[in-house]
Order: sequence, then structure tokens, then C-alpha cells
Amino acid sequence: MSSGTVLVTSRSFSSGSLDLTAALESAGLKVVRGPADHNLEALAPVLADAVAWIAGTGPVTAEHLERAPHLRHIARYGVGVDAVDLGDASSRDILVTNTPGANSDAVADHTVALMLAALRGVASGDRGVRGGDWRVTRARELGTLTVGIIGLGRIGRGVAARLSGFGTKVVGFDPWVPAEQIRVLGIEPVEFEDIAQRSDIVSLHTPGDQVIIDSTWLDRVPSGRILVNTARANLVDETALAEALRTRHVLAYAADSLSVESGRGESPLLDEELAAWTLFTPHSAAQTVEAVDNMGGAATEAVLAVLRGETPDNVVRSAA
Repeated sequence: MSSGTVLVTSRSFSSGSLDLTAALESAGLKVVRGPADHNLEALAPVLADAVAWIAGTGPVTAEHLERAPHLRHIARYGVGVDAVDLGDASSRDILVTNTPGANSDAVADHTVALMLAALRGVASGDRGVRGGDWRVTRARELGTLTVGIIGLGRIGRGVAARLSGFGTKVVGFDPWVPAEQIRVLGIEPVEFEDIAQRSDIVSLHTPGDQVIIDSTWLDRVPSGRILVNTARANLVDETALAEALRTRHVLAYAADSLSVESGRGESPLLDEELAAWTLFTPHSAAQTVEAVDNMGGAATEAVLAVLRGETPDNVVRSAA
């Protein structure tokens, strides 16, 4: 086993039931924590000595890698690698891995929780009772509705599986999954343009940062739909959605991330007048003990494998 420094910039690494920091240290490695936003100047002294980097959601740029002459491995703590400059990593002979599936169950659970909370007005009901207002808003039952899922990877499929227990009809769109395979999952395949027409609730689980919920999409949506987003804030045009909520064209929005999280200023969705129709959690969908152990354990095993000279699981970009 090689000695050296492992930089960790994931906030939740080794905070579950497993002491993964100790596992790395027992292998002769020095573990140094860094800021989750990957501030370059703050990380530069550690990058100078790092042989591996267990990276959270912050950007991993060519400028970061230029400061890391000994870096052999970036272990992305989670699934998405959009923030990692994969081309530059490859050119520098740095292997990149991720941890697919490690938090899928946690996020799928959270998604259904947000659906129910938005559908039944849980947050607004709580605020009302605390203020002495016991008025009731009549809701709908999840099992009588149709849920449209955009993106049928592990999480989208997990959501569909959970909804089957409610008796909910599920339709789905994913350009990378054949229609016949979608049907085998118990989901009716539909086109992206049709999903809003067919669904009472639309749930986003697609990768990437391209806006898919924009003013054009919202204009096509029949009134009274609920939108749930446990994927990425960038998928939604928040200004257009705020207006759709304000006019009550969209009934409610529940999400686990907002643009403000990425430092892009105040989100229009946080306007107090929209509070009764919006529900947000602090990017916590994946934050269960089990998911933290799964992600951290997979990242730790990958780091140890690379430093032993072995090929780890879940290679996203091989070394050059």
C-alpha cells in the first residue's frame, strides 16, 4: 500500500455507522478534510500532497488538478460526475470512479415522502396549526393518481416500485431505456411531450444540467399538477415555475435542491407568497445512515484498490 494524503471534501463521509476515516488511516494514509465548495486556494496546500481525492458535489476543475501533481484517483462520492473535468483527469493519468446505486433507495424514499407531503399539504398544515388555524384543505389519495417519472435510472425505477404499493399508475420517459424494458418495470412508456398531459404528479430523475421544465413545458401542463424534483435544481427554470405557482397553474412544487445552493443568488421560489405551495429540503435526500455508509464504503474501497495497484469498481474515466 502506498502512503500519502487522501483529501476528503464530502461533508458526510465517515459520518454513518462505519469509521471509514480509520479504515484509510489504518492503511497508512493521512486523511485531510477540505471545504465542500472546493475553494481552490483553500485546497491547494492539500492537493499538493494528495494521492487520492474523495470528492463531493463541488467542481473538480483543470485548475484543481494542476495543483495536484501526485493525484492518482478521484473517487466521486455519489453518482454524478458532471462537475469533474474528466478530459483533464484522463490527460493527467488520473482515474475517476463514482458510487452508483449507493444512495438510490434513500433518494427514492425521499421522493415519495415529498410527493405525499406536497399532495397532503403537510408543511402548510403544520404552519397553520402552530398559528391557530385549523382549516382543512381537502387533498387527493396517491393511489388514485398517475405519476409521471422523467428519467428511469436506479432512482426513477425505485420510485416506481414504491408507488406500486399505493396502487398508483406510473408512466415514464427515458430516451435511453427501450419501451419494452420500461413496460417490464410496470411503467407505461410515454413521450416527453405527453408526460405532463398524462400525469397528476411529475417527478424528475434525469441527469445533466439542461433545463427541461421551462415556460414552454409549463404552458402545456394542465392546471393542478404537482412537480417533484430530487434530481438537480438546474433542470427547472425557477422564474417560470414561480410564475406558474403564483397563478396557480401548477398546484405545488417540492424539491431537494434550489439554484441558490450553487451560489446563484436568491431563488424566486423562496418568495414568501409561494410558501403555501412549495416545499424544500436541504439536499438531504441521500442523507441516511445506510446511504452514507454505502457511498463512503464504495469510495474508500476504490481508493484502497487504486493505491494497491488494482482496478476498482465503477470506473467512470480510466487513466490515460
